[in-house]
Amino acid sequence: MIRIGGLLFLLVATAHSLFAQQQFNYESTVYLPQVKTVQCFNSQKEQSVPVINLRSKDQILLSFDDLDGGTKNYSYTIEHCTSDWKPSGLSTIDYLNGFSTDRINNYSYSSNTLQKFTHYELKLPNDQVSPKISGNYLLKVYLDDDLNKPVLSQRFYVLDNQAAVAIDLVPSTQVALRSSNQKVNFTVSFPGTVQNPFTDIKAVVIQNRIPQSAISNSRPSAIRPGALVYNDPQQNDFPAGNEFRKFDIRSLRYKTERVQEILRDTANEVILFADQPTNGKYANLVDENGKYFIRNQDEHDPATESDYANVSFTLDASPLSGKDDVYVLGGFNNYAANESSRMRYDAAGKRYVKTLKLKQGLYDYKYFLKSNTGQLDQTMLEGSFFETDNAYLVFVYYKRPGARWEELIGYALRSR
Repeated sequence: MIRIGGLLFLLVATAHSLFAQQQFNYESTVYLPQVKTVQCFNSQKEQSVPVINLRSKDQILLSFDDLDGGTKNYSYTIEHCTSDWKPSGLSTIDYLNGFSTDRINNYSYSSNTLQKFTHYELKLPNDQVSPKISGNYLLKVYLDDDLNKPVLSQRFYVLDNQAAVAIDLVPSTQVALRSSNQKVNFTVSFPGTVQNPFTDIKAVVIQNRIPQSAISNSRPSAIRPGALVYNDPQQNDFPAGNEFRKFDIRSLRYKTERVQEILRDTANEVILFADQPTNGKYANLVDENGKYFIRNQDEHDPATESDYANVSFTLDASPLSGKDDVYVLGGFNNYAANESSRMRYDAAGKRYVKTLKLKQGLYDYKYFLKSNTGQLDQTMLEGSFFETDNAYLVFVYYKRPGARWEELIGYALRSR
């Protein structure tokens, strides 16, 4: 009995030690497998970029589901970050009004669903936690008031709008890439002067909110009175990719265009029609540039009455290089190329397969390759065409002489 008890104690202690060693990273990440459908956007528009204006009534809406059900003690805090998503090193007194932490008290239980879950929501700023300076922020949610028990993290932005950003989308200046790439030129205009724009100003360009696509600009191509011009022929040149694939599971009773089969038993099973690589043909589709929307045609409340389904993806393709893995990615998983999104090659069927647990709604997705260096590539399986509609985001940061942090002073979004 003593030996068994000692062994049990050792296992529990080891498990606790492993959990305690887990730390937040500075990306939008879900750390627990039972936490699903994490959404974070400006509350004025669903699935918008999570940007709010400083000293305004704007709020970020964060929501997520816990498939364990019941209620848990979820707490949250926010941390100010640099333009490249590293800790700013500031004290909470420097960037927060109110308290540094609070609990998430807004939750509701699922209804009329096979998959039971608890839906949590949080709005920021609020009476307890409010940022007082602009910049990049990481929202951290954790369990039992213990930061060593991370649940999820989400990036968001607080803007002190001091600069106007004008974006121009043109074909690549490199002749060989003119039919496949899109180049982002932009101008940053602001009142007054900046002492040294080469060190004080930084601009970051992102395609379709894909974190891995970010390009940082620290040197303008030209300086004009009250304006910085970024149009270097070799800079901000993006593979345009192809339009996103999509499927519709707003109803689990009726099959839509991309849904081959719906099975309902102890769980919902959705089998999508097999996809083919489209690297040689432009897909002339209307998409949402990678977004997804929780919707339900069978019930009333999308948040608590939309059910979950095991959605099966299939990509008919020959086995690729052993150095490359295939992932199914979109806004629904923050383009996180990890084990939860990696596809498995089925040699018997000569295809890549993956099943994901997703909530009822409308989804955009693409197939990406990830090399052994960690580089993501959407062009090998999807192709790349200048005609593709993409959304480009430009964030402009200013570090004042002698300041300890970077302010976010400009932001713009432009779709082609």
